Amino acid sequence: MRKLPAFLFVLAMLANGCVSQSSSGEIDESQTKAVLDHHWQTFLANDLDGVMEDYVEESILITPNGTFRGLDEIRKNFGNAFRAFPSQEARLTLNQSLAVADVGYIVWEAETPEFVLSYGTDTFIIRNGKIIRQTFGGVRIAK
Repeated sequence: MRKLPAFLFVLAMLANGCVSQSSSGEIDESQTKAVLDHHWQTFLANDLDGVMEDYVEESILITPNGTFRGLDEIRKNFGNAFRAFPSQEARLTLNQSLAVADVGYIVWEAETPEFVLSYGTDTFIIRNGKIIRQTFGGVRIAK
């Protein structure tokens, strides 16, 4: 099997929308940061409608508990998350937040009445001001 030259691979990725760019051809890193900040603040507040503003129907969220596709499944996931991290009873701490091109990355921890999340991390791919892909992983310890 013959390999494609690297520049053809990059062109194919661009044609398929795998690289996010603004209308000027540049990735808007400030937009990535703004979405990341909005997402964290609305998550802290258990604001389901606010969190969902960050997603589109084509969004996919991958967690240890499953893969959630589309707005309905992602909404159900966050409804469960808000029950696990009640805003009045949970203490969440953001330890690191990075926005690089169209990738957002956070490291956080939490303590709730039921468990401690000693390490949580999310990675986001953000395009046109929306989270199109997200992964979550964490270490949960029962109290």
